[in-house]
Amino acid sequence: MSDLREAAMTSKAWPFEEARRVLKRYEKAPPEKGYVLFETGYGPSGLPHIGTFGEVLRTTMIRRAFELISDIPTRLICFSDDMDGMRKVPGNVPNQDRLREDLQRPLTSVYDPFEEFESFGHHNNAMLRRFLDTFGFEYEFYSATEFYKSGQFDETLLRACEKYDDIMKVMLKSLREERQQTYSIFLPIHPETGRVMYVPLKNVDAKEGTITFDDDTGREWTLPVTGGQVKLQWKPDFGARWAALGVDFEMYGKDHSTNTPIYDSICRILGAPAPEHFTYELFLDDKGQKISKSSGNGISIDEWLTYASTESLSYFMYQKPKTAKRLFFDVIPRAVDEYHQQLRAYPEQDATQKLANPVYHIHNGVVPESKMVVPFGMLLNLASVSHAEDKDQMWGFIRRYAPDASPQTHPDLDAAAGHAVRYYNDFVKPTKVFRAPTDQERAALEDLRDRLKAWDGGLDPEELQSMVFAVGKAHDFEPLRDWFKALYEVLLGASQGPRFGGFIALYGVEESIALIDAGLNGELQAG
Repeated sequence: MSDLREAAMTSKAWPFEEARRVLKRYEKAPPEKGYVLFETGYGPSGLPHIGTFGEVLRTTMIRRAFELISDIPTRLICFSDDMDGMRKVPGNVPNQDRLREDLQRPLTSVYDPFEEFESFGHHNNAMLRRFLDTFGFEYEFYSATEFYKSGQFDETLLRACEKYDDIMKVMLKSLREERQQTYSIFLPIHPETGRVMYVPLKNVDAKEGTITFDDDTGREWTLPVTGGQVKLQWKPDFGARWAALGVDFEMYGKDHSTNTPIYDSICRILGAPAPEHFTYELFLDDKGQKISKSSGNGISIDEWLTYASTESLSYFMYQKPKTAKRLFFDVIPRAVDEYHQQLRAYPEQDATQKLANPVYHIHNGVVPESKMVVPFGMLLNLASVSHAEDKDQMWGFIRRYAPDASPQTHPDLDAAAGHAVRYYNDFVKPTKVFRAPTDQERAALEDLRDRLKAWDGGLDPEELQSMVFAVGKAHDFEPLRDWFKALYEVLLGASQGPRFGGFIALYGVEESIALIDAGLNGELQAG
């Protein structure tokens, strides 16, 4: 057994803890189907979003962790619930009046408002595949419509007919009395209108594999449950899909957690062991409210990638998945810098530490070297004081600070410089508030300026930091952090900032002297 595999068997990193739970399913015998199946679900009533990314990313991390501790082959299925009836017209698409004509039809029978694909479901499925392919995920795509219509689901649907009463018992316990009167696990698709029918059933014939119902005009219909003429309600569908495919692992958000016993019971009734599952906490906005697609109060994938790398988003997604996290623009700079801190730490770590490092899971063990010789937080402050409009201006300062760096040799730094300019202009600049120094702060700033004028120690960040530190001590700041807070508020218009010695080294001694003079003269407050 390799050192990494041995360490993985005891690693406390959550992907390995989950992978070991999956492996335990097969400690006595390998899976009859010949592989372990991971699944993620997608509701194609809207475009894929940051939650979709997180779900597939985290499942992939567990899959890769499993592949380190076991030689059993694996598959990952991305399952699109595209047979769901369209309940409402999304507010962010064109041709809404035309879409309203198709309410309650399965999404793969709904007009595509973009007029690019066979249906709205096909359009959103294509967007999902493009989305997943962009990030390099390895997966197999499954469409519920094809799954039902192709006959792949027929055996399970016929078994659901046989076990109808048992499944209904499970479902009825979870429903209000009023809903119980009309509920059925089967939803017929009307042969003439093509709409998904939410109607009580008059008969379920297990021998024939059919259901009988009256439509809203009072006409009676009998349909086979096979061949895509009937679909399951979404909760029974969850458990039935697990049984039909032999799913070993699926994760979902906390909002599904109360349904887990229902999904599991139905899966077992249909003759299969329930899979392992992992419930993750939901994302919150800056006010602590749950992020939702309809209210648009979160941050999108495209928005994150406007200001930072995919890897920084993956780092954010890795962190504490069972803890609710605020997902808004302020978290981006920290995610970028922490990701690179972990990259720099990785080469010196032992096997146990490596497996606990998020970058192992982000890069599946093939961890690149960080070329971020300037932290993202520092780049933001540089963009601020230099009034940079593009990353070329930033490179003028970066080259002086790190002469061996260039956009070609340090592509992650080059990308981050461009991200920093955009982030500064969109989020930092509108909120900057400069203030005048107090008498104590003015004396200290004049002292710092004079020491910089006499400085001949080069651009060593640590030596400059020691000098800034010494000025604060000499002027009796207590606690000393009040001195650094003053530097940020007077010179940078913010209440927190970078190590100031590193900032001087990056911005330049002469430029820092001019910045201090501007702060002392009230020019920064003026605008």
